[in-house]
Amino acid sequence: MSAIKLLIGDYQKSSWSLRAWLVLVSADVPFEVIQIQLEQPQTRERILAYSASGKLPVLLQEGLAINDSLAICEYLAEQYPEARLWPEDVGLRALARAASAEMHAGFIQLRTQLPFGLSRGELAPQLSAETEEQIQRVFSIWRQLLARSRSVAFLCGSFGVVDAMFTPLLLRFLRYGIAIPEDLKPYADTLLLHPPVLQWLKLAEQEI
Repeated sequence: MSAIKLLIGDYQKSSWSLRAWLVLVSADVPFEVIQIQLEQPQTRERILAYSASGKLPVLLQEGLAINDSLAICEYLAEQYPEARLWPEDVGLRALARAASAEMHAGFIQLRTQLPFGLSRGELAPQLSAETEEQIQRVFSIWRQLLARSRSVAFLCGSFGVVDAMFTPLLLRFLRYGIAIPEDLKPYADTLLLHPPVLQWLKLAEQEI
């Protein structure tokens, strides 16, 4: 199998790049990073040289250009089954996939009101009722998966796609001081101490 290349944006800004990158690193898959700085005059032109979508991230391998974070994760789960990126239990796997898809397509108001970033202590805006509802929905998803998996670490036992999908939301909560419920703090702490997450945060610091 030929080498994988992952096209990503800024470590500080690109939450979708973070998701795909985390899965690759957590699965111990060797890959090369090609970074394109966002919000520059040539940004879109540079991305289009690799993918007609004009969006990041993009996984490149053997003539493929996969331009969607969740599609990248599914591809990696199939190519590297030993990484166990989805849980083995059929029911739990279905719930994890549903949660990942909901994250991928939803929580628009939350993401709009609380833009992604890695700083801390930002003043949160006055949250709309819809944003508050979406925050509680995130916590509900976490509780459901933890209860079903009986995990004391990640949502489904070991780190997987669903954890990668929600990592940027947790970082948003920390940025704006959104309180994590007591029963979910162990999961949040586990995720924040996951070595690949720490590695991404270190790379973001160096980027500054």
